[in-house]
This record gives sequence, C-alpha cells and structure tokens, in this order.
Amino acid sequence: MAEWAGNGENNGKRTVLSVRDLTMHFPVKHGLFGQVSGHVYAVDGVSFSIREGETLGVVGESGCGKTTLGKTVLRLLAPTAGQIVLRGQDITRRSDRQMREQRRQMQMVFQDPYSSLNPRMPCGQIVAEPLEIYDLVSGREKDELVTSLFERVGLSADQKARYPHQLSGGQRQRLGIARALALNPSLIVADEPVSALDVSVQAQVINLLKDLQREFNLAYLFISHDLAVVEHISHRIAVMYLGKVVEIADKRALFSSPLHPYSEALLSAVPVPDPGAKRDQIILRGDVPSPINPPPGCAFHTRCPYVKDICRTEVPALQEVTEGHFAACHLRTSAAPD
Repeated sequence: MAEWAGNGENNGKRTVLSVRDLTMHFPVKHGLFGQVSGHVYAVDGVSFSIREGETLGVVGESGCGKTTLGKTVLRLLAPTAGQIVLRGQDITRRSDRQMREQRRQMQMVFQDPYSSLNPRMPCGQIVAEPLEIYDLVSGREKDELVTSLFERVGLSADQKARYPHQLSGGQRQRLGIARALALNPSLIVADEPVSALDVSVQAQVINLLKDLQREFNLAYLFISHDLAVVEHISHRIAVMYLGKVVEIADKRALFSSPLHPYSEALLSAVPVPDPGAKRDQIILRGDVPSPINPPPGCAFHTRCPYVKDICRTEVPALQEVTEGHFAACHLRTSAAPD
C-alpha cells in the first residue's frame, strides 16, 4: 500500500490526490419522523492516489458507486468517513468557506454537457464565470483568456456569443472542458464525459483531454463504463464493485492478466473488432446485490464462479499481489481452502 501514501514524489511526479478508506453511506429513512432504518453503502472504504500527469480510470457496472466516488472526492458530498488529501492538504472535514480556495484546484467535467451548462448564458460568459467568481482577471485580459481557452479546446472565438443549444454535443463538451480549465486546476474529475457523444466525436474529445493533460500536467479521475475508452486514456485502472475497489493496476497488467474474477468477467464482455476472433465470455449469475444489504464476506461471492467457503464469511483485503497490481480476492491473496 506504500504507493498510495499520497505524499512525496514518484518518478518526479508529485501526488495530487490521495484518498484513504473513503466511505459514503446514505441513510435510508422511513416513517412519519424519518427514522433511519438502514444505509446505502455507496462507497465503502476506497483508497487510491493520483499523481501529476496521470489518469486513473474507474470502471464497473451501473450502481457500483463510481459517480458517488467522484462527487465525494470533490467534496460535493460530505464523506461519512475516510480521508481526502489534495496537494498535501487534508480537505475531508473542511467547511464550505474553507473549501472555496481548494475548489480552484479541482474541477469536474460532467456526463451530460447540455444539462451542466446554463442555457441562459452565452458560451463566453459560461467560461468567464469562474474567473469572475474568484476575481482573477477582468476587462480585456479576461476576454483574451476566454478566447484563448476557446481556441485551445477547438472552439472558435465567434462561438463565445452563441448559447449552448446552438452548439453540437461535442462542442458543448468542449465548452465544459474549457470551463473546467479556466481556473488552472490540478485535478479534473471526468464523469462519463464521452458517453453521450458519437464514436467519432468521442475520439476527438478523448484526444483533446490527453493533449491538455500533457500540456498542463493535469491529473484525471476518469469515470466510465466503457472499457475501450478507459484503456485508451488511463494509465492505471480501478475496478469497483458494490462500493469497493476490487482491483487496481496498470492498464496493461489489468487487460492482459486480470486477477479478480469480476475484472475477468468485465473484460470478457468487451467486443472484439475482429469478426473472426472468438472470446469465451463469462456470464455472471444473478444480479448485483442491494447496496442497502450487501452480502457478508466478499460482496462478489454471490456471483463468483470460483467461490470458496472463506469468500462467504471473510472480507478480502485489497493487497498487492504482483508489483503495482492490487486485488481484493481470497483466491489471490491467501490460501483459500476448498
């Protein structure tokens, strides 16, 4: 776990974000007086770190907690437990007033570019708004900076006077990226940023994000259900299941030799571009358990084709199986009896 410490340097790259045992539980209330009868275990003890110029991809089925993780990291949700360290500063319990300055360092690119943009604002004003909120520049300097941001993300200066509904889906997402870049952040959380776009436009936006990362040394937390997109943009990938990270590794190691059965099943479902190629797809039994009442032991044991008795009773720890490759599976991290 030393790689996730969240301080110091690694190959000259400083750690931007370090998350330790992050937990986000939502209370379930019933009755006239709103008595708490249980909790939704949306994020349950997640740990990882991201360095400068690095992209950590987060994948998993719908409902596994990916988006909640991103919102909690940004402190859009107050975590139930755990620690969030941004650029060496613990922001876990900071108030909204204290978070104001930290929010300049972290921005978000949303899944639906249209609903995340104010339809009553011209596009240029949308990008200029963060600069005005923090009173960074004004007048001609602000206009020049907005024009520069438009050009950098592939939009023309004359589009500043247009409104979001006058842009295409890809252009609206570029506008969202320009707004995220306005405050020169260290971290960008991208939540399914290309899922609503055509495939050709997806490639353009992904390549833009990679170019911007190299230019500004940005750290990305890239959330997606599309493994092909995640493989293209990520340096490391974390696989989530029912609120937990079950595997995290370099993308080459994960795609060539996944260690967790859930990761194996996800990768087996990726379409193969060669029509003559065959792949043995792993069909998982049953549905994802309820996050309100997760099963004991390993949460995946109800669907795992390799389940052992220990899996039903003991929660596996996320341990380093090979160098830089972590997995939470009794089959990999301990001598699981039959």
